[in-house]
Amino acid sequence: LEKYFIVPFYAMMLSILQIRPSQKQQRLLFLMIMCAKSSAFATNTNRVQPRMPHLITKQPLSHQTNTNTISRRTSSSSSSKLNLHAGLLSIARGGAAVTPLAVLGTSTPSKLFNTSLLGIALSSVFFRIFTSRDKNDPSGTPKKVKPAAIRALQTRFLAVFWLLRCADWLQGPYFYEVYASKLFNGVPPSLSLISQLFLTGFASTALFGPLVGRAADTYGRKKATLAFSMIYSIGALSTKSPILKVLLLGRVLSGIGTSLLFSAPESWLVGDAMTVEGGGDYLGETFGLAYAGDSIVAIIAGQLAATAASTRGPTGPFELSTVFLVLGGILASFLWKENVASNSDGDSTKVTIRDAFSLIAKDKKIAMVGATQALFEAAMYIFVLQWPPAITAAIGSMFGEGVATPYGTVFSCFMASCLLGSSIFSKV
Repeated sequence: LEKYFIVPFYAMMLSILQIRPSQKQQRLLFLMIMCAKSSAFATNTNRVQPRMPHLITKQPLSHQTNTNTISRRTSSSSSSKLNLHAGLLSIARGGAAVTPLAVLGTSTPSKLFNTSLLGIALSSVFFRIFTSRDKNDPSGTPKKVKPAAIRALQTRFLAVFWLLRCADWLQGPYFYEVYASKLFNGVPPSLSLISQLFLTGFASTALFGPLVGRAADTYGRKKATLAFSMIYSIGALSTKSPILKVLLLGRVLSGIGTSLLFSAPESWLVGDAMTVEGGGDYLGETFGLAYAGDSIVAIIAGQLAATAASTRGPTGPFELSTVFLVLGGILASFLWKENVASNSDGDSTKVTIRDAFSLIAKDKKIAMVGATQALFEAAMYIFVLQWPPAITAAIGSMFGEGVATPYGTVFSCFMASCLLGSSIFSKV
């Protein structure tokens, strides 16, 4: 792994980015490589030597004695390497005593995806380290000091926002599994039925979204955020029911909650920032912090979901989600002040859906942007619905039927890949 993957990968990244690392960065890179090397060999230490009867030949007694003497001298320093190389040689010559995954220390699905997550995370850290030098200001201009009121506003918003986003992410990895585990009249649900449950939530978002957004502006964004915590909690707890109608109702509530999540907290931030001197100048920074941290929150949520599912079953992540929803609601109730939409623009608050459609019809660019985003979202949600059964089938063929699928860890790998991709995209 070190010779054929790790070092060439980092060398390639340095060449592409045309980066000349400092001595400190070189030392850090060396430590990362050595840690990866030690981890790879440690997982193979004490592993049983694979059997290779087709490689064993009868040797003279004297030769065996000399071989044993040499082996005793070198066993302490090369046993793990011999295990690794012997396993690879067995695979190359058709041996069936050990699999490639076992040689790499990933003999279970959890180990496989945890190793993948570690590799993606190290790549993200590496990229961040070697591109951080671009942020240094060569002119030496002193940085602008952030006002205390702005820091307090960011703290109040981010604490609540990340808790609520974590609650939402927790439900993602086991969405398919929690419904696939149900029995209706003694029969497990088909993929078609699970798809209908999936679409029910988004149909609810499309239907109630405009009404929910206007209600939040009229009655207050803080109230809308607290309503999200309660409605989304009920939707999450509905997954414990074996009754199909209850599950459908839960999906409707979850759809309404999704509309509130993607409108109320951010609207509250914008409204509150307008009451702070210079608050509007820091909105871009605050949103950047919110969604940069959201990627980290999503990765952690995947791991928490896997832990909850291992102890409480498929509904465990949904139960844990309600805990974060309650915590977020409590923080919002104590830290946030209420704000509503401003009426300074006169009749601007009376714009209707019909007016919005008329505006789209007049400007084709708006329609093209909306169509592009809708098609992209459609492709993503098809993937969201299809990856759990697909990954389960792949794990079954690789590790055997009945092996548990670590949906939470797989989800964390997806989120870590998104973080790495967005980091690279920002530099391209």
